[in-house]
Amino acid sequence: MATAIPAVHITPAASGRLLLAGALAGPVFFASAIAQMLTREGFDLTRHPISQLATGDLGWIQITTFVLAGLGGLALAAGVRRTLTEGIGRRALPILVGIFGAGMVCAGLFTMDPENGFPAGTPDGPAAQLSWHGVAHSVAAAVSFTALAVAAVVLTVRYARRRAALPAVLSGAAGLVLLLPMSPDHMSVQIAVNGLVAFTWTTTLALSLRRSA
Repeated sequence: MATAIPAVHITPAASGRLLLAGALAGPVFFASAIAQMLTREGFDLTRHPISQLATGDLGWIQITTFVLAGLGGLALAAGVRRTLTEGIGRRALPILVGIFGAGMVCAGLFTMDPENGFPAGTPDGPAAQLSWHGVAHSVAAAVSFTALAVAAVVLTVRYARRRAALPAVLSGAAGLVLLLPMSPDHMSVQIAVNGLVAFTWTTTLALSLRRSA
C-alpha cells in the first residue's frame, strides 16, 4: 500500500525570514556603497556610478554587495509569493521582484570597465572600448530596474483597487522615477537616486508584508 507524501507547510516564520532578508537588502547595499564612496581614492559620485566601485583591487567588496542585495531581492520575491495569495499582482509581483534580484546578482558578477579616472590610475575619459562584461552589466542593471518599475506600477494598481490612496501614490511615484530616461550629463547621480528609490520600495514592501503576515 502506497504511503501518502505529506504536503510541505510553509510557516509564517519562514515567510517572515524571507521578507526580513528582502527588507535588509537595501540598507546593506547602501551602507556598503556609502562606506566605499567615502574611503576609496578618486571616487566622485558626480562622475562615477556606484557600479564602478566593483572595479579595482577592492572591487570585490562591491561585487559581494551586489550579490548579497540580489539574493535579498530573490528572498523578497519568494516571500511575496508566499504572502500575496489573492488579488491583483499575486502572480506578477513575485516574478518581477525575482527578475530584479537576479539582475542585481548578474550586475555584480559582470563588472563595469574602469574609466573616467577610477580606479585611481585609470586614464581620464570613457573606456576606449566596452568589454563584454561591461555590456552585460549594463543590460543586467537595465532589466533589473525596469522589472522593479513595472512591479511598482502593478502594486499601484493593487493599492488603487483597494482604495489605499497614499500607498498607491507613493508606489506610482517610485515606478515613475525608475522609468525616467537617463540624463547623459547626470547619469551617475541619477543611477544613485534610482537605486535609493528601488531599495526604499523593496524595503517598504517587505516590511509591510511582514507586518500583515
